[in-house]
Amino acid sequence: MSTQGRPDQERPKLLDLVSRAVRARRYSPRTEEAYRGWTLRFVRFHGLRHPSEMGVEEINAFLTHLVVARGASGSTQAQARAALLFLYKVVLTAPVDGIDIETVKGKSPQRLPVVMTRTEVGRLLRAMGGKPQLVASMLYGSGLRLSEGLSLRVKDLDLERRELVVRSGKGGRDRVSMIPSALVTRLEDQLQRRRATHERDLVGGGGWVTLPGAYSRKSPRAGFEFGWQFVFPSSTLSADPTTGALGRYHLHQTAVQRAVTTASRAIGMVKRITSHTFRHSFATHLLEDGYDIRTIQELLGHRSVKTTMIYTHVLNRGGRGIRSPLDTIFAERPEPDPL
Repeated sequence: MSTQGRPDQERPKLLDLVSRAVRARRYSPRTEEAYRGWTLRFVRFHGLRHPSEMGVEEINAFLTHLVVARGASGSTQAQARAALLFLYKVVLTAPVDGIDIETVKGKSPQRLPVVMTRTEVGRLLRAMGGKPQLVASMLYGSGLRLSEGLSLRVKDLDLERRELVVRSGKGGRDRVSMIPSALVTRLEDQLQRRRATHERDLVGGGGWVTLPGAYSRKSPRAGFEFGWQFVFPSSTLSADPTTGALGRYHLHQTAVQRAVTTASRAIGMVKRITSHTFRHSFATHLLEDGYDIRTIQELLGHRSVKTTMIYTHVLNRGGRGIRSPLDTIFAERPEPDPL
């Protein structure tokens, strides 16, 4: 039977089924976006054939292609594999076995994270401005991922106790981190401005914010409460894709990423700096200050201390605290140059 024309009709339905399955399991929006993307790439790679007509052979061919033809890393290939396993097991209810038997596996190089010195952090932050600068200060001061910093809601901040709660961080886990004393006043000002914006939105028929999971059904008015609003809101109003209610989502990641890149170039930074570099620097500087690595593990939200241990390899101590024998020679009184 010919399948010409049918994939174009079924593809939106298939992607909608992927979205529904992801949301039913309360995965993050980024996971939903990734799984939809890999499903679409898989279908296009095989000439728009429907996944129900394919199996292990086609999956292995696609995963191998990612490495051989596209040069994908091991982590990228693993994400694609997870998305396709989810597609077959959960969406199509047709589990497949044997994946990876014939697949060329990509390698993920073990690279050390880029870390800034404290002086570099200060210079970079001073070169930034506005909300992106405050967000970047939170990333460094509290050890947050960019998505975690932007997803903070008003109720997650306790300025009196100098702590914040990261909700549904990586792996769906909550954790507590500190709020730097140096940012308390600025955060107080930010919350005052946020309240004023929220009150204006309510008067104008907006003020709604997307809620996690099924909480909007349990508490229909919670989305209009100030405590649920994002600390760092978008400058524009938008409609909630589920309810249609008008409100403000959080500041887009690209706004912060661009601000970091622009400031880095402006001050002539040689290192490749991203928003995640602030988190790497946070962990490394705490280690330099002598804090216990398991405490840092909890602050970062790492499942295993082995993940946190990578920062012990980038401590600013010149070879992990070992003194070079060349330094010993030149520390001695130099002999006079011969005439």
